[in-house]
Amino acid sequence: MIYIIRHGQTELNNAHVLQGRSDYPLNEKGIVQAREVGQWFTDQGIVFSYVYSSPLGRAVQTAELITKERSIVIDDRLIEMDYGPYEGMDLENPAPEITTFFSDFVNNPAPEGMEPLSGVVQRTGVFLEDIKGLSGNILISTHAIAMKGALEYLTPSSNGSYWSKYIGNCAVYAASNIDGQIGVPEEVKIFGQN
Repeated sequence: MIYIIRHGQTELNNAHVLQGRSDYPLNEKGIVQAREVGQWFTDQGIVFSYVYSSPLGRAVQTAELITKERSIVIDDRLIEMDYGPYEGMDLENPAPEITTFFSDFVNNPAPEGMEPLSGVVQRTGVFLEDIKGLSGNILISTHAIAMKGALEYLTPSSNGSYWSKYIGNCAVYAASNIDGQIGVPEEVKIFGQN
């Protein structure tokens, strides 16, 4: 099975700031979330043969807390969307073009200076193609938009529905990985949301 997880909470998540590629660590709640996920995997008897992470610290830290010392492979294709000039924006008072984009990801292109969603799907898709022949359980620790890109890649029939779906910190999706074919992902659990 392939398990894709969004990193635990950071202070920027908590403050409703467009975090993007800013490299902030997990806050205390994020640490608790990641540990809870790790315990859940242990309770399920799930052991990882491979662990991949975005290069950003919050994703690496999440993978470390879940796997407890497992070797983690950093892959730049798992990094969060590049928000360009909008990174660090207060999401309580966003620029009008960001409001328009977030209101309908499918029909409104990313504002100038931001990475297009097609680019996120393409790079996460190439990554998934590279790992689909691996056997055993695989953990992928990434970010909300990068995760949505991977889910869109794995579910072409979604017609963009993942873009508008809320994916909370430490949400986990699972997809089968049998005979080099990755199945349709399903949400497993969302941890530490209370």
